[in-house]
Amino acid sequence: MSVSGASILRVSFGNAERLHAVTADSLHAVADAIERAGKDPQVRVIVIHGDERSFSAGADLSGQSDPASSATLDAVERLIHAIRDVPRPVVALARGAVAGVGVSIALATDLVLCDEDTYFLLAFTRIGLMPDGGATALVAASIGRARAMRMALLAEKLTARDAYRQGLIAGVYEQCSYDARTEEIIEKLLTGPAAAYAETKRAINAATLDQLDGALEREATAQVRLLGSNDFAEGVAAFYDKRSAAFRDQPPVG
Repeated sequence: MSVSGASILRVSFGNAERLHAVTADSLHAVADAIERAGKDPQVRVIVIHGDERSFSAGADLSGQSDPASSATLDAVERLIHAIRDVPRPVVALARGAVAGVGVSIALATDLVLCDEDTYFLLAFTRIGLMPDGGATALVAASIGRARAMRMALLAEKLTARDAYRQGLIAGVYEQCSYDARTEEIIEKLLTGPAAAYAETKRAINAATLDQLDGALEREATAQVRLLGSNDFAEGVAAFYDKRSAAFRDQPPVG
């Protein structure tokens, strides 16, 4: 069953060969599509997806884009706001790797649906950075300060099953039934009360994400500073050299 004239917007970041790593351009493209959908009465559900290997591996560090540019941070902030503010349910079909800013994007959606092979990884500290895209608010709002600190500081993988048990995601399914189960949920949203969904989303986000705007501002300010640091240069070099990074920078005094 479908509502007459209703449709689903399905978007991804492309760049599948790099596990859907994001660039400023791809972030803006998805934000554009979501903002347009919010003004189109025929679009009733928005789905952000990758593929079985990855939802998004985070920012593209391949050299094809400049991750040290504030343009990427600005694009991330715009997308997070678009997801939060659009008066439609937004579903993340998050499979495989959900890493870096991919975690922020997934958690900004209204329902995160994973398969059993999905894992979440805030790997920023491995290259001398801090979580961004609102992660410092989005993760803590879902699972609390202690678990958010562990994810952010230790850069440990969190399996989908553990993420579900801790309240970080809305569902986790076996691979063999994933497509069928997630399509059932999307279909239910498609045929449900659009106005009630919009008001419910707005109210829950207002009650739980009141720190998001401040988090985005704090993250952007600090991340720009870290992106210009010696530790970031060393972290990226170590990543490509497949070795442990030797971090030496000290935090500011006072």
